[in-house]
Amino acid sequence: MLAANGVDRVKLFDADPWTVSALAGSGVQAMLAVPNDHLASVGRDPRRARDWVRDNVTRNIEAGVDVRYVAVGNEPFLKSYNGSFINITFPALKNIQRALDGAGLQVKAVVPLNADVYNSPDNNPVPSAGNFRRDIDTLMVSIVNFLHMNDAPFVVNIYPYLSLYQNPNFPLNFSFFDGGSKPVYDKGMVYTNVFDANFDTLVWSLRKAGVPDMKIVVGEIGWPTDGDKRANVKYAQKFYDGFLKKIAKNIGTPLRPGHMDAYLFALIDENQKSVLPGRFERHWGLFTYDGKPKFPMDLSRNGQNSYLVGVEGVQYLPSQWCVFNKDEKDKYRELPASVNYVCSNADCTPLGYGSSCNGLSHDGNISYAFNIYFQTMDQDVRACSFGGLAKIVTANASQGGCVFPVQILSASERVVPLGLLAAFLVLSVVMFILM
Repeated sequence: MLAANGVDRVKLFDADPWTVSALAGSGVQAMLAVPNDHLASVGRDPRRARDWVRDNVTRNIEAGVDVRYVAVGNEPFLKSYNGSFINITFPALKNIQRALDGAGLQVKAVVPLNADVYNSPDNNPVPSAGNFRRDIDTLMVSIVNFLHMNDAPFVVNIYPYLSLYQNPNFPLNFSFFDGGSKPVYDKGMVYTNVFDANFDTLVWSLRKAGVPDMKIVVGEIGWPTDGDKRANVKYAQKFYDGFLKKIAKNIGTPLRPGHMDAYLFALIDENQKSVLPGRFERHWGLFTYDGKPKFPMDLSRNGQNSYLVGVEGVQYLPSQWCVFNKDEKDKYRELPASVNYVCSNADCTPLGYGSSCNGLSHDGNISYAFNIYFQTMDQDVRACSFGGLAKIVTANASQGGCVFPVQILSASERVVPLGLLAAFLVLSVVMFILM
């Protein structure tokens, strides 16, 4: 799947051997990761860091995996973590880089950070007023200087969609790249979109930290396609169209014109991801759960949008659906508990306000919930009962733009295609902008 779409760089969120081994001999460059829950152990004990590098980097390189970066944590300074990783991330970064150097590897340790590690004051919301967050300013200065000393980039995750989602007054068009919004002026610079403004706020923060020429890599950027009124295919396609044209033309930003490295998030939807930030979190993929491209896009720089190459040979369970059995009216009192149960164990996010299945009738909502649970349970007949409230049908239950999916065959029952092994890969556009 990766090869068919010309992808030669991916970013992972761990170093799971089952996933990483799929990249051996592929020519795909990989960024592996030390998960947040491992930061304490590798940060407090250099021996643990050496063991981690030996087991996850050295061995994979020897097996033919092209490892270029190790991500130490993932957005460890998010405010929602309440400071849990503030005291251990920098020690972990130092120990991992020293372990990589000690092993004789030309691999750089980085810390992918959310754009909330820097900001501009509310009374002067322009890039030049930006600086690292006050509560972590001293720490960030130490980290960026260490990264710079080791010739490692600053990896930042920037999501224009989240600016729109989190602020009801945020101008919609400022999220995109077609200049349809009122510009922001700052010290002779003109900003027509939030990405450029956000990126250059980081540039100013790095200047103030004493590393004005530090390389920046966008570690994640994308747009979700479901789970919210503005998380849809139309806006996702518009966003990617503008961003990919920007990358292809090497426009950069007002303060950093020219070439830019960026990873697109994400390759495939993740239907078990936490929805605490929002229901859209499960719908960032460029591909659906079964490896089908969602919309046309231009990764080839030829100026024409086309659908990405989907996964071939995907095997599905039988074409059957679990739906609401309206004949069992005497059991309607049990419906709320049944629906709550299935939606706590399966992905009902398309039913939310503004989402792809928001327009279903009352009975349609129940059927969708029953079916997604049934499919999640690999079509176990016991998962389509609920005391007679549900029944199995062979007529496609999809309604309009709301797709009632059919589960793919379990990986435990067959060898899955490479594309589906890559469910946690992050598609990168770096390879399209270096040539």
